[in-house]
Amino acid sequence: MLNAVILLVAVGVIVAESIDKLFHPVAVDGFAIAWTAGVGVIINAVTAWLFLKDKEKDLNVKGAYLHMTADALVSVGVVVSGLVIAYTGWSIVDPIIGLMIAVIIVISTWGLLHDSLRLSLDGVPVGIDSQKIVQLILEQPGVKSCHHVHIWAISTTETALTAHLVINDIAKMEQVKCSVKTVLDQAGIHHATLEIEDEGTTCDMECCKD
Repeated sequence: MLNAVILLVAVGVIVAESIDKLFHPVAVDGFAIAWTAGVGVIINAVTAWLFLKDKEKDLNVKGAYLHMTADALVSVGVVVSGLVIAYTGWSIVDPIIGLMIAVIIVISTWGLLHDSLRLSLDGVPVGIDSQKIVQLILEQPGVKSCHHVHIWAISTTETALTAHLVINDIAKMEQVKCSVKTVLDQAGIHHATLEIEDEGTTCDMECCKD
C-alpha cells in the first residue's frame, strides 16, 4: 500500500511540474538528459524483470515490480524528450511526456492500491470467488449445507477460511473434513478451520447460545 501511495504522490509531483513547464518553458541540455536517463532505463528495467515472474504470487513483489517499472517508464520518457529537445529545441515536449507518464503510472498503480487496501481490511482476496468456494464445499460427499463462511488473507501469499459445515453422518466427520480441506487447498486456501455440525444440532439453536 505504501508503494502505491508513494507512486501516486510521485504522479502528483510529475503533473504539477509538467503543468508549470507548459506555462514556463525551461531550456535544457537534451543530450545530457538522454544519457543520464538511459542509464536509469537499463537499471530499472533489469530490476523489474527480476520481479516479473513472481509479481502475481505476492503483493509485495508486485508493488516492487510496479515501482521499478514506473521508474523505467519515467526514464524512457526522459530519454525520448531529451533526444527530441536536442535535435529540435522543442522544450514543450518535456512536460507533455511527463503528463503521459503520469497517466500510465496511475493506470498501473490503481490495481495495486485496490488489492493492498482490500488485504489490509481483511477482505476476500482478489482471485478468490467466495461463491465458487461455497459450491466446492457443498459438492463434497456428506456435506448438507454450510454457513458462517469467512475468507481472508493472512499474508500476501496465504489465504485462510473458517466455516460451519452441516453433515448427514457425524461418524464420518474426519472424512468430510479431509475431503473439504483437500479441495480448498487446490483452490488456493491452505489454512481452513472447519466446525462440524449434524443435522439435529446446529449453532443456531438456543441451547448453543447460553
